[in-house]
Amino acid sequence: MTVRRLLLPLALLALASSTLAAEPTRLRIMSYNIRHGEGMDHKLDLARIAKVIKSVDPDVVGLNEVDKGCQRTEGHDEPAELGKLTGMTPIFERNIPYQGGEYGNAVLTKLPITATKNVHLPSHYVGEQRGCLVIDLTAPNAARTPFRFLATHIDYRGDDAERMDSAKTIAGIVAERPDSPAILVGDLNSTPDSRVIAEFMKTWTRTDETPTLTFPADKPDRQIDYVLVRPAQRWKVVELRVLDEPMASDHRPLFAVLELVD
Repeated sequence: MTVRRLLLPLALLALASSTLAAEPTRLRIMSYNIRHGEGMDHKLDLARIAKVIKSVDPDVVGLNEVDKGCQRTEGHDEPAELGKLTGMTPIFERNIPYQGGEYGNAVLTKLPITATKNVHLPSHYVGEQRGCLVIDLTAPNAARTPFRFLATHIDYRGDDAERMDSAKTIAGIVAERPDSPAILVGDLNSTPDSRVIAEFMKTWTRTDETPTLTFPADKPDRQIDYVLVRPAQRWKVVELRVLDEPMASDHRPLFAVLELVD
C-alpha cells in the first residue's frame, strides 16, 4: 500500500509536467500608430492610449509616432509614461529631433530583453529620417526561445521608392539570423495590393488572410498597418483583429495572438 500511495502522486506529477510542457507558446502582439497620443478629437490623452493597450493584455507592443520631450505634447516623455501606465518596459529610439525633443518608434514589452538597436532606413528626402527599432526578446516557454521583434514606420509619399528601399533594408536586418523567428509590426503606409507589400512578402508572411482596415480610425477604408512574421513555418496565427477604437488615435490598433512553433 505504501508503494502504491507513493507511485500515484508521482504519476500525477509526471502527467501534470507533461501537460505543462505541451502547452503551446503564445505571444500577444499589438501594432499601434498612436499619433503622439492625439486622438481624432484632437485631445492629447496618453491614459486613453494606455487603456486601449491594456484592453488586450499584450506581451509586446510596437508603437509609431511617439514623442519624447516635444513642445506639441507638453514635454511628456511618452515612452516612459506609457510604460508606467501599462506596467510594461518601454524602449524608445529617436529617428529625428523635433520641437525641442525627440520623435520615433517605441516598443512596450513584458518579456525579457537581451539586446536593442535602431537601424536608420534609406532616406530619399530632406526632413524625416525613418527607422526600424529592433529588439531581441525571449519567449515565455521552457526553452526560452530567442526571437526578434521589429517596429517600423516607413515613408508615406506617392513615390514609393523610399518604401521599397526600406523593405529591402529590413530584409537585410533579419538576414543576419535567417533561421531565427521574427515579428515585424508597424505602419508601412502601403496597401496589401501594392508593390511595397509584395517586396515585404519576399521575406515575411502576413498574419491576415484578407485586408484588415486600420486607417483612418473613425471610418477605416484601407490597411496600412501590419503584423508580419518569419520564417512562416515557425508561426501559427491563432487570432488577428483590428480593435474597435475610433477615437484614441488616427489609426486603429492591430492585435494578433501568435503561436511559436518548435
